[in-house]
This record gives sequence, C-alpha cells and structure tokens, in this order.
Amino acid sequence: MKKHQKEDLLRRRDFIRQSACASLGVTGLVNALAQMRLLTAAAAQTPQTQDYKALVCLFLNGGHDSNNLLVPRGTASAGSLRADYVNGRGVLALPSAGLHALNLPATTKAFQRHHAGTTAPLGLHPAAGDLAALFNQKKLAVISNVGTLAHPVSSRAEYDSGNIPLPPQLFSHSDQQTQWQSSVPDQAFTSGWGGRAADLLHSSYNAGTSKVSMSISLAGVNSFQVGTAGQVTQYSINDEGTVPFSGFGDNYADALNANGTYRTTPAGLRLKAFEDIMRLTHGNLHEEEYKRVVVRARAAESSVGAAITAAATSGVDFDAQFANATTRLGNQLKMIAKLIAGRGVLGNNRQLFFCQIGGFDTHQTLLASHGDLIAELNNSLAAFSSTLQALGVWDNVVTFSASDFNRTFTPNNTDPEKAGSDHAWGSHAIVLGGAVKGGDVFGHFPSLKVGNASGSIDAGNANRGRWIPTTSVDQYSSVLARWFGASSNDLEAIFPNLRRFDDPISSSANLSFL
Repeated sequence: MKKHQKEDLLRRRDFIRQSACASLGVTGLVNALAQMRLLTAAAAQTPQTQDYKALVCLFLNGGHDSNNLLVPRGTASAGSLRADYVNGRGVLALPSAGLHALNLPATTKAFQRHHAGTTAPLGLHPAAGDLAALFNQKKLAVISNVGTLAHPVSSRAEYDSGNIPLPPQLFSHSDQQTQWQSSVPDQAFTSGWGGRAADLLHSSYNAGTSKVSMSISLAGVNSFQVGTAGQVTQYSINDEGTVPFSGFGDNYADALNANGTYRTTPAGLRLKAFEDIMRLTHGNLHEEEYKRVVVRARAAESSVGAAITAAATSGVDFDAQFANATTRLGNQLKMIAKLIAGRGVLGNNRQLFFCQIGGFDTHQTLLASHGDLIAELNNSLAAFSSTLQALGVWDNVVTFSASDFNRTFTPNNTDPEKAGSDHAWGSHAIVLGGAVKGGDVFGHFPSLKVGNASGSIDAGNANRGRWIPTTSVDQYSSVLARWFGASSNDLEAIFPNLRRFDDPISSSANLSFL
C-alpha cells in the first residue's frame, strides 16, 4: 500500500466523529439487522427511481499536475504548442511517443482564444490509456484551465495591474481546496456548492422517500457537501460501508440473534442498555442532540447495509469489475457503485457522492509519483465506468474531478529523478458519464508560454507557469448543477458570483459538455 493511501484511511475514531448523518424522519432507535432484512425484502418490490441522477465529486488532493495529464503531442519542430511544452516543462516533459492520442473533433473550440483556432494534437499521460479510450469513445471530456476566480482576469497585464480582485491566499492548499469546494472564493467559508445544491433539490426529488442523506462521503467530512439550511447533512461511510459500534462482534453477531432480538450475552445486554438510554429524552440540549445523532447513525447504518445487500442481487460482480482497481480510490468508487445499485433502498432520486485520492503535492520525484497516481486514477475510473454501464445507470451518473490547483509548469530541479513542481492555479479537469458530450476539450486550452513572452497567461514570477484560469469554478460547477436539476433561480443561489462571468451555456464560455 502506498504512503498516500495509508494517510487517507479513515480511522475508526475519526469515522465515529464524522458520522453526523441525516436520515430524515427518524423518530426512534431501530434494530440494525432486523431493519436491514425488512429493507432488503422491500427492495425487491421497490421500483427503481425513474428520474435518478447522481453526481460524483472526485477530489485530487494536493494540487494535481494536469500539465502532464493533457499533453501536446508531435515534434517540437512541427508545432509551437509542443515546442512550448518541451521548453517550459524541461526535465518534466513527457515524450510524445508514450502519450495516448486523443481524436479531437474538427469542430473543437478550445484553441480559439489562445491559439487562433489552430487545433494541436493532444494526448493523455502514458498511464491513462483507459481514460484516453473513454475520451475517444465520447464518454469523457476535458475541461481546460479551470480555477478559482472572484472576477474574470482576461490577461497577464490585467493580473499584474492589481485592479482585479483575486481570490485570497492563492496557491495555498487549504484555502484553495475550500474555495474550489465552496465556489465562493472571495468570502469566508460557510458552505459548499454541493451542500447548497442538496439543500435546494432534496425536497423536490427526495422528500417522502429518502432513508439516508443524499450527500454521502467516502472520504470523511468535506467542505463540498456542507449545506446552509440544515436540510441535508453529509453522511460519512468508508469503502467497506458503515462502521458499526465496536465491541459487539461483526454485524452485532455477539449482541443480536438472527431474528434481531437481543442476545442474553454481556454484549447483548450492553447493547440493549445503551439503546434504552438512547430512547430517553434529555433536558440538556447537547445530550439530546448527541442522542439524535446516534439514532440517525443507527438508522442510516441499517439503510446503507440493506442497499449493499440489494446491490449484491444486481447481477453485477463488483469484485470482478474492480479486480484491477483494488486501491484506495478504487475501493471508494466500488462502494459508490454499490450504493447506486442499491438506490431503491436508499430512496433518493438525487445522490451526491464525494471521494478523494491524495498524494498530488508532488514537489519531488514528480515523474514517478505522478505516474503511479495517474495509473490509480485510470484503473479506478475505468472500473467505475464499466460497472455503471453494467448496472444500466451510465446515463444517470456524472463523475467530475476537482483539485486544489494545477502545478507550476516549470520544474523546480534540473535532475529528472528529483524534480517536481510547485503550487500553481488554473488546471484541467475531467468529466465522464453517459450524459457527457465526450470526446472534446472544453473551455480554453492555455498558452504554454511562460513569463513575459507574448501571449503568456502566466501569473507567476520568474517563469513558473501559473496559468490564469479562463474558466471559473462557478462556470464549470454550474453546468454540473444544472444537469443535476438546479433551475436558473437555484443556480443564482448556489453560485452567487456566477453572473460575474460569461454565461456557461454561451458559445464564448465553450462549456456545453453536458
């Protein structure tokens, strides 16, 4: 297991702390196993939702060097973009021969703003063969040069003028992670755009049927799913599902009989006593709220367990589908696929998932470590895509990437074995799913000229290659939210700064990827 994978593992103590779930309408404690059986039986008779959609946010923690994900191909002598790539990347440049070619359409607009409409050949990282295949099958799209913006910044000169308000603490991990997930970079954090969308859409799509929060995280508490109205609270599980209370055996086998009644064992008596206490009403508000959290957690535990059980009857072999993706990310996506398969039990017509892979803070040994990360990303997303198609929900699920920021285009060392890249700004994102207009690059591919060179959109000093974003997080995310069901009025509430930028559905924005 790689170091970053170990660092990402949720510890039981963290999990319990984070399990402030929202299973709406719960009024009392339930017996987990007994309810699981009832829900599983009911699932067979519960019609799958007809208007089902899920968004899966894949966060690449640490600042992804997307400069080496989407790469100009060809020879430096044959094209200026490849020449700029080779010159700027230096020892971090990937040989053109190893890249997976992308079949860009003749109608692509991504090169109009910075390259006079001249489409350059592009390829994906050598470890991203499956992602390139998905792109060429029109199942995956790339959104170019997205980043946090408080207002549009049209040029390097405008950036240098200091007249345009910028997001605070640019190039800071924690600040940029929060700003990406909130999409309101110029204000103190109060909520994430996913949480605000869930607050607005829950009552329209899930009310009356929801048995567990529509916002489920496979990577602990995150800013993205924090809401404002308290309608939906994010619910954390791990890649094996929920974590039951400790000390009662696997699936409470030491405490509960097969019919769900309490066993007359010390563990059974202890669980009964604990749940009796949880039935009491407490005068102290903190005690009462703690009880409510425990009650919700037990109820959600049952619902999630029943959904996983229902997924096992879907006819899809999840272990076989993910046989080449037994990694931290692969396991998260496998669990998400199971929850989607068992959506009839959970009762949500809209689901919002969050997962995460760490290790992208590649200040050193970028070529090797980034290659490992891209391989994990490639294998995991390929398995996830294949599983969703096998489940028949490929058109109902959109997976999108986000990250703190891109890395500097220029390396920080002349030794290719040691060199890495530093914190930058605008980055490429990927989006995949049946609803995605794949096989194209959207947004605007940046000029790869650094420093003061003509046409440069480099915001860094000393030729670092920090691309000024041409697409704001607001624009990118609003396209996703609109597909998810947000109305025009909803979008104004979810993305209060959106009106500062080009309309995402306008031709100038070039963001019609859904």
